[in-house]
Amino acid sequence: MKEQVTNLHFFFHDILGGKNPSAVLVAKANNTTIGDKSPTPFSTVFAVDDPLTAGPELTSEVIGNCQGLYASTGQDNLSLVVYFDFGFTKGEFNGSAISVFSRNPVLETERELAVVGGRGKFRMARGFAQLKTFSVNQNNGDAIVEYNVTVFHY
Repeated sequence: MKEQVTNLHFFFHDILGGKNPSAVLVAKANNTTIGDKSPTPFSTVFAVDDPLTAGPELTSEVIGNCQGLYASTGQDNLSLVVYFDFGFTKGEFNGSAISVFSRNPVLETERELAVVGGRGKFRMARGFAQLKTFSVNQNNGDAIVEYNVTVFHY
């Protein structure tokens, strides 16, 4: 088997508000240090099933979904530890997925997450995802994040 390099580009839609959220609070401690005004205060854990799209609009082509968990771990700033499984449902990588487990310093303009595994065409994956927040709703925390992912796989 020969190692391959694949570059992926997509948008992640984390929807906390409205009638059909894609990220749902599943655990929260009795106290926080960021405060209840934050949609993701320290010590909260969210389960996600977020759509992945080809463009930044939620109405653009859905190419997969991100399922997993994130925990708000920053006491003094917004930082999340994420476990995400990015499953692709269209195109060349239909049925394949990459796994990410990393710290996400959300307020930084550009950030990087570790790709730690995969399945299907991404078997034995490793690599990195470069993220930029495309937009965020300050009232409810809904966010669109642009992902550029470099994956080394067999």
